[in-house]
Amino acid sequence: MDHARPAQTVSVQMARGATNREIAAALTLAEGTVRNHLTNILGKLGVSDRTQAAVKAKEWGLV
Repeated sequence: MDHARPAQTVSVQMARGATNREIAAALTLAEGTVRNHLTNILGKLGVSDRTQAAVKAKEWGLV
């Protein structure tokens, strides 16, 4: 994991359809940390759920 950009790494995993538990295991993070990152990501993107965030990530070429 890129420790300088954990939120970006979490967002890529989320956009690929991984669950919070899968993201946490893959990135050796606690599930609570993943939830915190996802909450921040949703807020920054101005969306209300991970599906909308995934669509934006794909539109922007992140995944």
